[in-house]
Amino acid sequence: MKLFRKNIDPRCAYCQRGQQVNEREVACVKRGIVPMEDHCRAFRYDPLKRVPPRPAALSTDHLQKGDFSI
Repeated sequence: MKLFRKNIDPRCAYCQRGQQVNEREVACVKRGIVPMEDHCRAFRYDPLKRVPPRPAALSTDHLQKGDFSI
């Protein structure tokens, strides 16, 4: 998995022109206060603003002690 993919869905939450105001809104230089999910043609991706999804948790319920012995 690459950290900086080329096919990122545009969102104001991680645009260079936007600054987060609260949990749901972004202050955009072009359009003013907009929802984080919104986007426009002026979108410029800023990889430092994007928070990647958390990795899947390891399920250890079905493992036994014998699974770890050689």
